[in-house]
Amino acid sequence: MKFFSHYIENLGATVRLTLFAAGNVSEVHAILTIEPRGEMFGQQFARIKAAESQLMLLPEMKEAHPIFKRYFLSDATNQVPAIKEDGHCAVSYIQQPPLDGSKLALWIYLQKGTDITTDGKSTIVTHNGYRHIWTMGLTGTNADTSYMQSWETLFAYIDTLKQYDATLEANCVRTWFFVRDVDTQYNGLVKARRECFAEQGLTSDTHYIASTGIGGTPADPKAIIQLGAYAMTGFTPEQQRYLYASTHLNRTSDYGVTFERGTLMQYGDRNHVFISGTASINNRGEVIHVGDIHRQTQRMWENVEKLLEEGGMTYDDVMQIIVYLRDGADYQLVNRLFSEKFPNIPYVVTLAPVCRPTWLVEMECVAVKAANNEQFRDF
Repeated sequence: MKFFSHYIENLGATVRLTLFAAGNVSEVHAILTIEPRGEMFGQQFARIKAAESQLMLLPEMKEAHPIFKRYFLSDATNQVPAIKEDGHCAVSYIQQPPLDGSKLALWIYLQKGTDITTDGKSTIVTHNGYRHIWTMGLTGTNADTSYMQSWETLFAYIDTLKQYDATLEANCVRTWFFVRDVDTQYNGLVKARRECFAEQGLTSDTHYIASTGIGGTPADPKAIIQLGAYAMTGFTPEQQRYLYASTHLNRTSDYGVTFERGTLMQYGDRNHVFISGTASINNRGEVIHVGDIHRQTQRMWENVEKLLEEGGMTYDDVMQIIVYLRDGADYQLVNRLFSEKFPNIPYVVTLAPVCRPTWLVEMECVAVKAANNEQFRDF
């Protein structure tokens, strides 16, 4: 694993990236942030795109191609129409304001050595008998409740998977559900997802899917729910394992929600771990350290550490982190804590309330580690 950090002075931009290489395929996670400089959105967007262009000129990025991008925006409804993307990969736009005072930040996932195509909503990566399907920005606006929009959005994703001879139960590895006004609208998502999953064969007796369900405002004012997802075909069930960290966390089904705490995907040359949105919780499903952002952050780290350990990894294997805060006034403290604990890992801190009001902070991450799993094909 290699970590790089580049400050581009004339752009007031910082590019932090992690590079992992094994076999014939390399993976890169990059997070781009900019100084606000009192500018309007168009000027800030131009600077972050210029920083992205400079990123792609780095020697480490030769022959790397984007798989997906996520823009964290301060005003999605007004800003998305001003964004001009090249259409070379799936893109997610969500109103989760970066808390450094800027109007946007950008997360990019890239690969070298794979075949990449896109159909607009999805990026399709094919290599060595695997097909990876990254789908972003699904919404449903034909209903006016989070419950019905969740059904609509999930059906749209199920239809997307059918195009690739895939199903939600057998092939979906990771999801992100962004919920407008999460304090009032989350329950509708929970109910619809539970019912839809049961219909698709996803139950507490089978398995669920690693996921983040978090506050986030779609660009379309009619949209309450927005879905992003990652699915795969070509793997065997033995390659996938779910992570529980039962000494520290309970099963989510204990309190009526339907996602896995983390997922391990194993290949011949590497392992991936996808850690779901994780907060300060114990193995009885109780919020720990109510009202104390410092101690909640530490317990959250501990929970994630235990999930990583179960997947055979440590924080040294983490490629990127997304941090969600309920209260923007906690940014200075939480950013300092993260910068001290993770000086090399690319991360971004956004304003995004967690699904329980007493949770003040949540994080998710992706980790990768070299492996020699002879029973599986390389990535």
